[in-house]
Amino acid sequence: MGGSSRRIRLCSGVALSALILVAGANGSANAEATDAQIKALQAQVEVLARTVKELKEAQTHTAADAQAAKKQASQADANSAQAKATAADAHAKSTRAPVKSGWGGLDSNGHAFLERKPGKDLTFFTPGGEITAYGQFDVSLDATTKNAGSLNLNDNTGPVGNFGWMPAISTNISYLGVRGFQRIGDQPFNFVYQFEAGIDISAAPGDKQSNSNLSNQVNGALFSRNSYIGLASSQWGAIKVGKTDAPYKNSTAEFNPFSGMIGDYAVIMGNSGGDNRVEFGTRVSHAIWYESPTFGGGFKFNVLFAPGQNRADDSGNLASGESDCAGGNDPTSGGNTLVSCSDGAFSNAVSANLSYTNGPLYITGAYEWHEKVNRSSDLAGAYGVGFSSPPGTQDCSVFSTALGQQLCSEDTANEDAMKLGIMYHFQTKTTVGVIGERLHRYVPADLDFQNERTRYGTWLVVSQELSPQDSLHFGWAHAFRSPGNPGQHNDSTLLTADGATYGPTENQSDMLTAAYKHKYTENLTWYATVAATFNGPDAHYDLGAGGRGVTTDCHDAVNASGGIASGPHCFTGTTLVGVSTGLQWKF
Repeated sequence: MGGSSRRIRLCSGVALSALILVAGANGSANAEATDAQIKALQAQVEVLARTVKELKEAQTHTAADAQAAKKQASQADANSAQAKATAADAHAKSTRAPVKSGWGGLDSNGHAFLERKPGKDLTFFTPGGEITAYGQFDVSLDATTKNAGSLNLNDNTGPVGNFGWMPAISTNISYLGVRGFQRIGDQPFNFVYQFEAGIDISAAPGDKQSNSNLSNQVNGALFSRNSYIGLASSQWGAIKVGKTDAPYKNSTAEFNPFSGMIGDYAVIMGNSGGDNRVEFGTRVSHAIWYESPTFGGGFKFNVLFAPGQNRADDSGNLASGESDCAGGNDPTSGGNTLVSCSDGAFSNAVSANLSYTNGPLYITGAYEWHEKVNRSSDLAGAYGVGFSSPPGTQDCSVFSTALGQQLCSEDTANEDAMKLGIMYHFQTKTTVGVIGERLHRYVPADLDFQNERTRYGTWLVVSQELSPQDSLHFGWAHAFRSPGNPGQHNDSTLLTADGATYGPTENQSDMLTAAYKHKYTENLTWYATVAATFNGPDAHYDLGAGGRGVTTDCHDAVNASGGIASGPHCFTGTTLVGVSTGLQWKF
Protein backbone atom coordinates (compact mmCIF):
# COMPACT_ATOMS: atom_id res chain seq x y z
CA MET A 1 0.00 0.00 0.00
CA GLY A 2 2.86 2.46 0.80
CA GLY A 3 4.45 1.93 -2.65
CA SER A 4 1.12 2.45 -4.47
CA SER A 5 0.46 5.71 -2.64
CA ARG A 6 3.88 7.02 -3.55
CA ARG A 7 3.36 6.10 -7.20
CA ILE A 8 -0.06 7.89 -7.26
CA ARG A 9 1.40 11.03 -5.74
CA LEU A 10 4.36 11.09 -8.15
CA CYS A 11 2.20 10.56 -11.24
CA SER A 12 -0.14 13.29 -10.08
CA GLY A 13 2.85 15.56 -9.67
CA VAL A 14 4.11 14.78 -13.22
CA ALA A 15 0.67 15.41 -14.74
CA LEU A 16 0.32 18.65 -12.87
CA SER A 17 3.77 19.75 -14.00
CA ALA A 18 2.90 18.94 -17.62
CA LEU A 19 -0.28 21.01 -17.40
CA ILE A 20 1.69 23.89 -15.97
CA LEU A 21 4.20 23.59 -18.83
CA VAL A 22 1.46 23.57 -21.41
CA ALA A 23 -0.27 26.46 -19.79
CA GLY A 24 3.01 28.28 -19.57
CA ALA A 25 3.75 27.59 -23.21
CA ASN A 26 0.38 28.94 -24.29
CA GLY A 27 0.87 31.95 -22.13
CA SER A 28 4.29 32.56 -23.58
CA ALA A 29 3.02 32.25 -27.13
CA ASN A 30 0.44 34.82 -26.45
CA ALA A 31 2.99 36.97 -24.84
CA GLU A 32 5.58 36.20 -27.45
CA ALA A 33 7.74 34.27 -25.01
CA THR A 34 11.42 34.66 -25.23
CA ASP A 35 13.99 31.93 -25.99
CA ALA A 36 15.14 31.96 -22.41
CA GLN A 37 11.70 31.03 -21.17
CA ILE A 38 11.47 28.18 -23.63
CA LYS A 39 14.82 26.76 -22.50
CA ALA A 40 13.74 26.98 -18.91
CA LEU A 41 10.57 25.02 -19.67
CA GLN A 42 12.56 22.37 -21.53
CA ALA A 43 14.86 21.96 -18.56
CA GLN A 44 11.87 21.43 -16.30
CA VAL A 45 10.54 18.79 -18.71
CA GLU A 46 13.85 16.93 -18.64
CA VAL A 47 13.85 17.00 -14.85
CA LEU A 48 10.32 15.62 -14.82
CA ALA A 49 11.29 12.92 -17.31
CA ARG A 50 14.18 11.76 -15.12
CA THR A 51 11.85 11.75 -12.13
CA VAL A 52 9.37 9.55 -13.99
CA LYS A 53 12.19 7.17 -14.97
CA GLU A 54 13.40 6.98 -11.40
CA LEU A 55 9.87 6.34 -10.23
CA LYS A 56 9.52 3.46 -12.68
CA GLU A 57 12.85 1.95 -11.57
CA ALA A 58 11.86 2.32 -7.90
CA GLN A 59 8.52 0.67 -8.61
CA THR A 60 10.25 -2.30 -10.27
CA HIS A 61 12.73 -2.66 -7.37
CA THR A 62 9.96 -2.50 -4.75
CA ALA A 63 7.96 -5.20 -6.51
CA ALA A 64 11.03 -7.48 -6.65
CA ASP A 65 11.69 -6.94 -2.97
CA ALA A 66 8.11 -7.74 -2.12
CA GLN A 67 8.23 -10.91 -4.21
CA ALA A 68 11.50 -11.98 -2.55
CA ALA A 69 10.07 -11.31 0.89
CA LYS A 70 6.99 -13.32 0.07
CA LYS A 71 9.13 -16.21 -1.12
CA GLN A 72 11.24 -16.06 2.03
CA ALA A 73 8.13 -16.10 4.21
CA SER A 74 6.80 -19.15 2.37
CA GLN A 75 10.13 -20.93 2.86
CA ALA A 76 10.11 -20.02 6.55
CA ASP A 77 6.61 -21.45 6.91
CA ALA A 78 7.73 -24.68 5.25
CA ASN A 79 10.81 -24.92 7.48
CA SER A 80 8.67 -24.35 10.58
CA ALA A 81 6.24 -27.07 9.58
CA GLN A 82 9.12 -29.48 8.97
CA ALA A 83 10.65 -28.67 12.38
CA LYS A 84 7.35 -29.23 14.11
CA ALA A 85 6.91 -32.58 12.39
CA THR A 86 10.45 -33.64 13.34
CA ALA A 87 9.90 -32.62 16.98
CA ALA A 88 6.59 -34.49 17.14
CA ASP A 89 8.21 -37.61 15.72
CA ALA A 90 11.09 -37.39 18.21
CA HIS A 91 8.63 -37.03 21.11
CA ALA A 92 6.62 -39.99 19.92
CA LYS A 93 9.75 -42.14 19.73
CA SER A 94 10.85 -41.05 23.20
CA THR A 95 7.56 -42.19 24.73
CA ARG A 96 7.66 -45.60 23.13
CA ALA A 97 9.21 -48.72 24.71
CA PRO A 98 12.97 -49.07 24.23
CA VAL A 99 14.31 -50.49 21.04
CA LYS A 100 13.14 -54.09 20.74
CA SER A 101 15.83 -56.39 22.07
CA GLY A 102 15.42 -60.12 22.03
CA TRP A 103 15.60 -63.14 19.78
CA GLY A 104 13.73 -63.51 16.53
CA GLY A 105 11.15 -61.20 15.06
CA LEU A 106 8.11 -59.61 16.64
CA ASP A 107 5.03 -61.59 17.62
CA SER A 108 1.42 -60.65 16.89
CA ASN A 109 1.47 -58.25 19.83
CA GLY A 110 4.60 -56.46 18.64
CA HIS A 111 6.99 -58.01 21.21
CA ALA A 112 10.33 -59.68 20.58
CA PHE A 113 11.09 -63.03 22.24
CA LEU A 114 12.37 -62.37 25.79
CA GLU A 115 11.87 -58.63 25.43
CA ARG A 116 11.84 -57.04 28.93
CA LYS A 117 8.37 -55.99 30.07
CA PRO A 118 8.23 -52.51 31.66
CA GLY A 119 7.76 -52.61 35.43
CA LYS A 120 9.57 -53.58 38.62
CA ASP A 121 9.31 -57.36 38.10
CA LEU A 122 11.88 -59.28 36.10
CA THR A 123 9.34 -60.26 33.42
CA PHE A 124 9.98 -61.03 29.76
CA PHE A 125 7.63 -61.56 26.82
CA THR A 126 7.40 -64.95 25.16
CA PRO A 127 5.32 -65.74 22.05
CA GLY A 128 1.79 -65.49 23.39
CA GLY A 129 2.80 -65.21 27.02
CA GLU A 130 5.21 -64.02 29.70
CA ILE A 131 7.89 -65.49 31.98
CA THR A 132 9.02 -63.97 35.31
CA ALA A 133 12.18 -64.73 37.27
CA TYR A 134 12.01 -64.33 41.06
CA GLY A 135 13.92 -65.32 44.16
CA GLN A 136 14.89 -64.75 47.76
CA PHE A 137 18.31 -64.83 49.44
CA ASP A 138 18.43 -64.92 53.24
CA VAL A 139 21.52 -65.43 55.41
CA SER A 140 21.83 -64.74 59.14
CA LEU A 141 24.40 -64.69 61.93
CA ASP A 142 23.06 -66.55 64.98
CA ALA A 143 23.87 -67.40 68.55
CA THR A 144 21.71 -70.01 70.29
CA THR A 145 21.66 -72.15 73.41
CA LYS A 146 19.66 -75.29 74.16
CA ASN A 147 19.88 -74.93 77.91
CA ALA A 148 19.28 -71.43 79.25
CA GLY A 149 17.21 -72.77 82.17
CA SER A 150 17.13 -75.80 84.45
CA LEU A 151 17.44 -79.18 82.76
CA ASN A 152 15.29 -82.14 83.80
CA LEU A 153 17.83 -84.92 84.40
CA ASN A 154 15.97 -87.84 85.92
CA ASP A 155 18.81 -90.21 85.19
CA ASN A 156 21.43 -87.78 86.52
CA THR A 157 23.25 -87.70 83.23
CA GLY A 158 23.79 -84.61 81.16
CA PRO A 159 23.91 -84.08 77.43
CA VAL A 160 27.02 -84.94 75.46
CA GLY A 161 28.80 -82.07 73.73
CA ASN A 162 28.04 -78.36 73.76
CA PHE A 163 24.48 -77.75 74.94
CA GLY A 164 25.18 -74.09 75.65
CA TRP A 165 25.70 -71.05 73.47
CA MET A 166 26.96 -71.70 69.95
CA PRO A 167 27.51 -69.22 67.10
CA ALA A 168 26.38 -70.18 63.61
CA ILE A 169 25.79 -68.88 60.10
CA SER A 170 22.52 -70.01 58.57
CA THR A 171 20.98 -69.98 55.13
CA ASN A 172 17.30 -69.50 55.84
CA ILE A 173 14.47 -69.73 53.30
CA SER A 174 16.31 -69.03 50.03
CA TYR A 175 15.26 -69.96 46.51
CA LEU A 176 15.29 -69.13 42.81
CA GLY A 177 12.42 -69.71 40.44
CA VAL A 178 10.57 -68.85 37.26
CA ARG A 179 6.84 -68.63 36.67
CA GLY A 180 4.78 -67.67 33.67
CA PHE A 181 1.82 -68.28 31.37
CA GLN A 182 1.04 -69.00 27.73
CA ARG A 183 -2.20 -68.10 25.97
CA ILE A 184 -3.94 -71.01 24.29
CA GLY A 185 -5.44 -69.61 21.10
CA ASP A 186 -8.86 -68.14 21.75
CA GLN A 187 -9.48 -70.29 24.84
CA PRO A 188 -10.71 -68.40 27.95
CA PHE A 189 -7.83 -69.77 30.05
CA ASN A 190 -4.02 -69.85 30.01
CA PHE A 191 -1.42 -72.53 30.52
CA VAL A 192 0.52 -71.62 33.69
CA TYR A 193 3.72 -72.97 35.19
CA GLN A 194 6.23 -72.46 38.00
CA PHE A 195 9.59 -74.10 38.75
CA GLU A 196 11.35 -73.27 42.02
CA ALA A 197 14.58 -74.51 43.59
CA GLY A 198 15.79 -74.03 47.14
CA ILE A 199 19.41 -72.92 47.42
CA ASP A 200 22.12 -72.99 50.06
CA ILE A 201 24.31 -69.91 50.32
CA SER A 202 26.32 -70.70 53.43
CA ALA A 203 26.42 -74.52 53.18
CA ALA A 204 27.26 -77.10 50.53
CA PRO A 205 24.21 -78.70 48.88
CA GLY A 206 23.55 -82.38 49.38
CA ASP A 207 21.54 -84.85 51.45
CA LYS A 208 20.47 -83.13 54.65
CA GLN A 209 21.50 -84.87 57.86
CA SER A 210 20.82 -83.70 61.38
CA ASN A 211 21.28 -85.37 64.73
CA SER A 212 17.74 -86.71 64.49
CA ASN A 213 16.94 -87.01 60.80
CA LEU A 214 18.34 -87.83 57.36
CA SER A 215 16.71 -86.60 54.17
CA ASN A 216 17.50 -87.77 50.66
CA GLN A 217 16.11 -84.55 49.21
CA VAL A 218 18.80 -82.24 47.86
CA ASN A 219 18.27 -78.53 48.44
CA GLY A 220 19.15 -76.80 45.17
CA ALA A 221 18.06 -79.65 42.92
CA LEU A 222 15.76 -78.72 40.04
CA PHE A 223 13.13 -78.27 41.29
CA SER A 224 13.04 -78.90 45.03
CA ARG A 225 10.41 -76.35 46.05
CA ASN A 226 6.93 -75.30 44.87
CA SER A 227 6.66 -76.33 41.22
CA TYR A 228 3.67 -77.04 39.01
CA ILE A 229 1.93 -76.81 35.67
CA GLY A 230 -1.77 -76.05 35.20
CA LEU A 231 -4.58 -74.04 33.66
CA ALA A 232 -5.81 -70.69 35.00
CA SER A 233 -8.56 -68.21 34.27
CA SER A 234 -9.51 -64.96 35.98
CA GLN A 235 -13.15 -66.06 35.79
CA TRP A 236 -13.09 -69.59 37.21
CA GLY A 237 -9.73 -69.89 39.00
CA ALA A 238 -6.83 -72.29 38.51
CA ILE A 239 -6.14 -76.04 38.53
CA LYS A 240 -2.51 -77.01 39.15
CA VAL A 241 -0.53 -80.24 39.46
CA GLY A 242 2.87 -80.65 41.13
CA LYS A 243 4.11 -79.92 44.65
CA THR A 244 3.22 -76.93 46.79
CA ASP A 245 2.81 -75.48 50.25
CA ALA A 246 -0.59 -76.77 51.27
CA PRO A 247 -3.61 -74.44 51.64
CA TYR A 248 -3.52 -75.11 55.39
CA LYS A 249 -0.06 -73.58 55.58
CA ASN A 250 -0.67 -70.72 53.14
CA SER A 251 -3.91 -69.63 54.81
CA THR A 252 -2.10 -68.01 57.76
CA ALA A 253 1.26 -67.18 56.17
CA GLU A 254 0.53 -63.47 56.67
CA PHE A 255 0.34 -64.09 60.44
CA ASN A 256 4.02 -65.09 60.50
CA PRO A 257 6.43 -62.14 60.03
CA PHE A 258 9.14 -64.43 61.48
CA SER A 259 9.01 -66.91 58.59
CA GLY A 260 12.33 -68.71 58.23
CA MET A 261 13.81 -66.84 61.22
CA ILE A 262 14.48 -67.79 64.81
CA GLY A 263 11.04 -67.56 66.41
CA ASP A 264 9.07 -68.77 63.37
CA TYR A 265 5.55 -69.60 64.59
CA ALA A 266 6.02 -73.12 63.16
CA VAL A 267 7.99 -73.89 66.33
CA ILE A 268 4.56 -74.71 67.76
CA MET A 269 1.80 -74.01 65.21
CA GLY A 270 1.11 -77.10 63.09
CA ASN A 271 3.92 -78.93 64.89
CA SER A 272 2.32 -81.87 66.66
CA GLY A 273 5.38 -83.45 68.21
CA GLY A 274 8.06 -80.82 68.72
CA ASP A 275 11.54 -80.96 67.21
CA ASN A 276 11.89 -79.59 63.68
CA ARG A 277 9.22 -81.40 61.70
CA VAL A 278 6.04 -79.37 61.03
CA GLU A 279 3.39 -81.95 60.14
CA PHE A 280 0.61 -79.46 59.36
CA GLY A 281 2.53 -76.59 57.85
CA THR A 282 4.57 -78.10 55.08
CA ARG A 283 4.94 -78.74 51.37
CA VAL A 284 2.91 -81.57 49.85
CA SER A 285 4.32 -83.55 46.93
CA HIS A 286 2.50 -85.29 44.04
CA ALA A 287 -0.60 -83.14 44.52
CA ILE A 288 -3.40 -81.59 42.50
CA TRP A 289 -5.20 -78.47 43.74
CA TYR A 290 -7.74 -75.81 42.86
CA GLU A 291 -7.50 -72.08 43.61
CA SER A 292 -10.72 -70.11 43.34
CA PRO A 293 -11.09 -66.50 42.18
CA THR A 294 -12.51 -63.94 44.60
CA PHE A 295 -16.30 -64.21 44.84
CA GLY A 296 -19.15 -62.93 47.02
CA GLY A 297 -17.40 -59.67 47.85
CA GLY A 298 -14.18 -61.03 49.33
CA PHE A 299 -14.35 -64.84 49.67
CA LYS A 300 -11.75 -67.26 48.29
CA PHE A 301 -11.07 -70.95 48.81
CA ASN A 302 -8.38 -73.49 47.94
CA VAL A 303 -8.51 -77.27 48.10
CA LEU A 304 -5.73 -79.85 47.55
CA PHE A 305 -5.58 -83.62 47.24
CA ALA A 306 -2.41 -85.72 47.26
CA PRO A 307 -2.71 -89.47 46.59
CA GLY A 308 -0.56 -91.52 48.93
CA GLN A 309 1.07 -93.57 46.14
CA ASN A 310 1.90 -96.16 48.81
CA ARG A 311 1.61 -99.91 48.26
CA ALA A 312 1.77 -100.67 52.00
CA ASP A 313 -1.51 -100.69 53.94
CA ASP A 314 0.22 -99.02 56.88
CA SER A 315 2.00 -96.34 54.76
CA GLY A 316 5.27 -98.12 55.60
CA ASN A 317 6.70 -97.89 52.07
CA LEU A 318 8.21 -94.97 50.27
CA ALA A 319 5.58 -93.24 48.18
CA SER A 320 6.05 -94.23 44.54
CA GLY A 321 8.29 -91.72 42.81
CA GLU A 322 9.57 -90.11 46.02
CA SER A 323 12.98 -90.15 47.69
CA ASP A 324 11.73 -89.70 51.28
CA CYS A 325 8.84 -91.02 53.31
CA ALA A 326 5.78 -88.82 53.35
CA GLY A 327 5.92 -86.33 56.20
CA GLY A 328 9.56 -85.42 55.76
CA ASN A 329 11.47 -88.44 57.10
CA ASP A 330 13.50 -91.25 55.62
CA PRO A 331 13.10 -95.01 56.13
CA THR A 332 15.81 -95.18 58.78
CA SER A 333 14.47 -92.47 61.09
CA GLY A 334 12.43 -93.15 64.19
CA GLY A 335 12.90 -95.15 67.33
CA ASN A 336 13.21 -98.67 65.90
CA THR A 337 15.62 -100.51 63.65
CA LEU A 338 13.08 -101.17 60.94
CA VAL A 339 13.97 -99.92 57.50
CA SER A 340 10.46 -98.57 56.98
CA CYS A 341 8.40 -95.40 57.03
CA SER A 342 7.24 -95.82 60.63
CA ASP A 343 7.97 -92.33 61.95
CA GLY A 344 4.98 -90.31 60.73
CA ALA A 345 4.60 -91.31 57.08
CA PHE A 346 1.05 -91.03 55.74
CA SER A 347 -0.98 -92.02 52.71
CA ASN A 348 -3.60 -89.76 51.12
CA ALA A 349 -3.75 -86.11 52.17
CA VAL A 350 -6.43 -83.42 51.85
CA SER A 351 -5.92 -79.73 52.65
CA ALA A 352 -8.35 -76.82 52.25
CA ASN A 353 -9.05 -73.29 53.42
CA LEU A 354 -11.72 -70.61 53.07
CA SER A 355 -10.86 -66.94 53.57
CA TYR A 356 -12.68 -63.61 53.62
CA THR A 357 -11.06 -60.22 53.05
CA ASN A 358 -12.81 -56.89 53.55
CA GLY A 359 -10.44 -53.93 53.58
CA PRO A 360 -8.30 -54.21 56.74
CA LEU A 361 -10.08 -57.39 57.93
CA TYR A 362 -8.90 -60.91 57.06
CA ILE A 363 -10.54 -64.10 58.37
CA THR A 364 -9.63 -67.66 57.44
CA GLY A 365 -10.53 -71.20 58.39
CA ALA A 366 -8.42 -74.18 57.32
CA TYR A 367 -8.46 -77.97 57.57
CA GLU A 368 -5.96 -80.73 56.70
CA TRP A 369 -6.29 -84.51 56.92
CA HIS A 370 -3.59 -87.22 56.71
CA GLU A 371 -4.67 -90.83 56.20
CA LYS A 372 -3.00 -93.84 57.86
CA VAL A 373 -0.19 -92.02 59.65
CA ASN A 374 2.31 -94.67 60.77
CA ARG A 375 3.86 -93.87 64.16
CA SER A 376 4.68 -97.40 65.29
CA SER A 377 8.26 -96.34 65.98
CA ASP A 378 6.90 -94.29 68.92
CA LEU A 379 6.31 -97.64 70.67
CA ALA A 380 9.83 -98.90 70.24
CA GLY A 381 11.10 -97.18 73.37
CA ALA A 382 8.29 -98.63 75.46
CA TYR A 383 8.07 -102.20 74.11
CA GLY A 384 11.35 -102.79 72.32
CA VAL A 385 11.90 -104.18 68.87
CA GLY A 386 12.96 -107.76 68.32
CA PHE A 387 14.76 -109.28 65.39
CA SER A 388 12.60 -112.33 64.73
CA SER A 389 11.80 -111.16 61.21
CA PRO A 390 14.23 -110.82 58.31
CA PRO A 391 15.91 -107.43 57.89
CA GLY A 392 13.69 -105.02 56.04
CA THR A 393 10.44 -106.52 57.29
CA GLN A 394 7.86 -103.79 57.55
CA ASP A 395 5.18 -105.30 59.78
CA CYS A 396 4.58 -105.33 63.52
CA SER A 397 5.90 -108.85 64.04
CA VAL A 398 9.29 -107.37 64.91
CA PHE A 399 7.94 -106.21 68.28
CA SER A 400 9.03 -108.61 71.01
CA THR A 401 5.68 -108.93 72.83
CA ALA A 402 2.16 -109.72 71.72
CA LEU A 403 0.89 -106.49 73.27
CA GLY A 404 3.55 -104.55 71.45
CA GLN A 405 2.51 -106.12 68.16
CA GLN A 406 -1.16 -105.30 68.84
CA LEU A 407 -0.45 -101.67 69.69
CA CYS A 408 1.86 -101.40 66.71
CA SER A 409 -0.97 -102.36 64.39
CA GLU A 410 -3.21 -99.79 66.08
CA ASP A 411 -0.59 -97.07 65.80
CA THR A 412 -1.33 -96.43 62.14
CA ALA A 413 -4.18 -93.94 62.37
CA ASN A 414 -5.62 -90.85 60.76
CA GLU A 415 -4.58 -87.38 61.90
CA ASP A 416 -6.07 -83.98 61.16
CA ALA A 417 -5.73 -80.32 62.04
CA MET A 418 -8.05 -77.34 61.91
CA LYS A 419 -7.53 -73.67 62.69
CA LEU A 420 -9.29 -70.33 62.64
CA GLY A 421 -7.40 -67.07 62.20
CA ILE A 422 -8.43 -63.41 62.25
CA MET A 423 -6.25 -60.41 61.45
CA TYR A 424 -6.97 -56.67 61.41
CA HIS A 425 -4.88 -53.75 60.13
CA PHE A 426 -5.61 -50.63 62.16
CA GLN A 427 -5.25 -47.05 60.89
CA THR A 428 -2.40 -46.57 63.37
CA LYS A 429 -0.33 -48.96 61.19
CA THR A 430 -0.80 -51.61 63.88
CA THR A 431 -1.62 -55.16 62.83
CA VAL A 432 -3.02 -57.75 65.25
CA GLY A 433 -3.56 -61.41 64.41
CA VAL A 434 -4.83 -64.39 66.43
CA ILE A 435 -4.92 -68.10 65.54
CA GLY A 436 -6.57 -70.96 67.41
CA GLU A 437 -5.63 -74.50 66.34
CA ARG A 438 -6.62 -78.07 67.19
CA LEU A 439 -4.46 -81.08 66.26
CA HIS A 440 -5.88 -84.61 66.63
CA ARG A 441 -4.71 -88.20 66.23
CA TYR A 442 -7.47 -90.81 66.06
CA VAL A 443 -6.09 -93.78 68.07
CA PRO A 444 -7.88 -96.23 70.41
CA ALA A 445 -7.96 -95.48 74.12
CA ASP A 446 -5.28 -98.07 74.87
CA LEU A 447 -2.80 -95.90 72.98
CA ASP A 448 -3.65 -92.61 74.69
CA PHE A 449 -0.68 -93.03 77.03
CA GLN A 450 1.71 -92.34 74.11
CA ASN A 451 -0.46 -89.94 72.07
CA GLU A 452 1.39 -86.61 72.03
CA ARG A 453 -0.21 -85.61 68.72
CA THR A 454 -3.58 -84.47 70.08
CA ARG A 455 -3.50 -80.97 71.54
CA TYR A 456 -4.57 -77.32 71.13
CA GLY A 457 -2.36 -74.37 70.23
CA THR A 458 -2.67 -70.59 69.98
CA TRP A 459 -0.70 -67.77 68.34
CA LEU A 460 -0.81 -64.01 68.88
CA VAL A 461 1.10 -61.58 66.67
CA VAL A 462 1.32 -57.78 66.91
CA SER A 463 3.17 -55.73 64.28
CA GLN A 464 3.75 -51.98 64.30
CA GLU A 465 4.93 -49.98 61.31
CA LEU A 466 7.20 -47.23 62.61
CA SER A 467 7.93 -45.72 59.20
CA PRO A 468 7.75 -46.88 55.59
CA GLN A 469 11.15 -48.48 56.19
CA ASP A 470 10.99 -49.70 59.81
CA SER A 471 8.73 -52.10 61.69
CA LEU A 472 8.53 -54.02 64.98
CA HIS A 473 6.96 -57.47 65.44
CA PHE A 474 6.02 -59.50 68.54
CA GLY A 475 4.74 -63.07 68.72
CA TRP A 476 3.59 -65.55 71.36
CA ALA A 477 2.77 -69.20 70.68
CA HIS A 478 1.40 -71.63 73.26
CA ALA A 479 1.12 -75.40 73.04
CA PHE A 480 -1.33 -77.03 75.44
CA ARG A 481 -0.76 -80.43 77.01
CA SER A 482 -1.39 -83.61 75.07
CA PRO A 483 -3.07 -86.74 76.52
CA GLY A 484 0.09 -88.84 76.26
CA ASN A 485 3.84 -88.98 75.72
CA PRO A 486 5.86 -91.77 74.01
CA GLY A 487 8.55 -91.28 76.68
CA GLN A 488 11.54 -91.91 74.43
CA HIS A 489 13.66 -89.20 76.04
CA ASN A 490 15.04 -88.32 79.46
CA ASP A 491 11.51 -88.03 80.88
CA SER A 492 10.65 -91.76 80.59
CA THR A 493 9.64 -92.22 84.21
CA LEU A 494 6.17 -93.78 84.08
CA LEU A 495 5.09 -97.40 83.55
CA THR A 496 2.14 -98.87 81.73
CA ALA A 497 0.12 -101.72 83.31
CA ASP A 498 2.41 -104.26 81.66
CA GLY A 499 5.57 -102.48 82.77
CA ALA A 500 6.44 -100.56 79.61
CA THR A 501 7.90 -97.08 80.12
CA TYR A 502 6.41 -93.83 78.87
CA GLY A 503 6.57 -90.15 79.74
CA PRO A 504 4.35 -87.82 81.77
CA THR A 505 2.34 -85.14 80.05
CA GLU A 506 3.70 -81.89 81.44
CA ASN A 507 4.51 -81.08 77.82
CA GLN A 508 3.02 -77.62 77.50
CA SER A 509 5.28 -74.96 75.98
CA ASP A 510 5.50 -71.23 75.22
CA MET A 511 7.53 -69.52 72.53
CA LEU A 512 8.09 -65.73 72.64
CA THR A 513 9.74 -63.83 69.83
CA ALA A 514 10.43 -60.24 68.72
CA ALA A 515 11.96 -58.82 65.55
CA TYR A 516 12.99 -55.45 64.15
CA LYS A 517 13.10 -54.97 60.38
CA HIS A 518 14.56 -52.16 58.29
CA LYS A 519 14.01 -51.92 54.53
CA TYR A 520 16.94 -50.28 52.78
CA THR A 521 15.16 -50.65 49.45
CA GLU A 522 12.05 -52.37 48.22
CA ASN A 523 14.15 -55.52 47.78
CA LEU A 524 16.69 -55.45 50.62
CA THR A 525 15.73 -55.89 54.30
CA TRP A 526 17.90 -56.14 57.39
CA TYR A 527 16.41 -57.85 60.44
CA ALA A 528 17.33 -58.63 64.03
CA THR A 529 15.39 -61.06 66.16
CA VAL A 530 15.42 -62.63 69.60
CA ALA A 531 13.34 -65.63 70.65
CA ALA A 532 12.97 -68.12 73.48
CA THR A 533 11.09 -71.41 73.84
CA PHE A 534 10.07 -72.29 77.41
CA ASN A 535 9.40 -76.01 77.43
CA GLY A 536 7.42 -77.71 80.17
CA PRO A 537 9.21 -80.55 82.02
CA ASP A 538 8.26 -83.06 79.31
CA ALA A 539 8.12 -80.86 76.21
CA HIS A 540 10.80 -80.72 73.52
CA TYR A 541 9.76 -77.96 71.13
CA ASP A 542 12.66 -76.35 69.30
CA LEU A 543 13.61 -72.86 68.15
CA GLY A 544 13.21 -71.88 64.52
CA ALA A 545 11.34 -74.75 62.87
CA GLY A 546 10.12 -74.71 59.32
CA GLY A 547 12.84 -73.30 57.10
CA ARG A 548 16.12 -72.55 58.88
CA GLY A 549 19.29 -74.21 57.66
CA VAL A 550 20.71 -74.39 61.23
CA THR A 551 18.35 -76.08 63.70
CA THR A 552 18.19 -75.72 67.45
CA ASP A 553 16.33 -78.69 68.95
CA CYS A 554 16.46 -81.03 71.95
CA HIS A 555 19.22 -83.38 70.82
CA ASP A 556 22.80 -83.64 72.05
CA ALA A 557 25.91 -84.69 70.14
CA VAL A 558 25.73 -88.51 70.52
CA ASN A 559 25.67 -90.34 67.18
CA ALA A 560 24.43 -87.22 65.46
CA SER A 561 24.80 -88.56 61.94
CA GLY A 562 21.13 -89.09 61.14
CA GLY A 563 19.73 -92.34 59.83
CA ILE A 564 19.61 -95.81 61.33
CA ALA A 565 23.04 -95.53 63.00
CA SER A 566 22.14 -92.39 64.91
CA GLY A 567 21.04 -92.46 68.51
CA PRO A 568 21.15 -88.94 69.92
CA HIS A 569 19.68 -88.11 73.29
CA CYS A 570 16.74 -85.67 73.36
CA PHE A 571 16.47 -83.67 76.57
CA THR A 572 13.02 -82.37 77.46
CA GLY A 573 12.15 -79.43 79.66
CA THR A 574 14.85 -77.08 78.39
CA THR A 575 14.65 -73.34 77.72
CA LEU A 576 16.08 -72.52 74.31
CA VAL A 577 17.18 -68.95 73.55
CA GLY A 578 18.54 -67.43 70.36
CA VAL A 579 19.51 -64.10 68.84
CA SER A 580 19.95 -63.53 65.13
CA THR A 581 20.61 -60.82 62.59
CA GLY A 582 20.49 -61.21 58.85
CA LEU A 583 19.92 -59.79 55.39
CA GLN A 584 17.13 -60.77 53.06
CA TRP A 585 16.97 -59.81 49.39
CA LYS A 586 13.90 -60.49 47.26
CA PHE A 587 13.19 -59.85 43.61
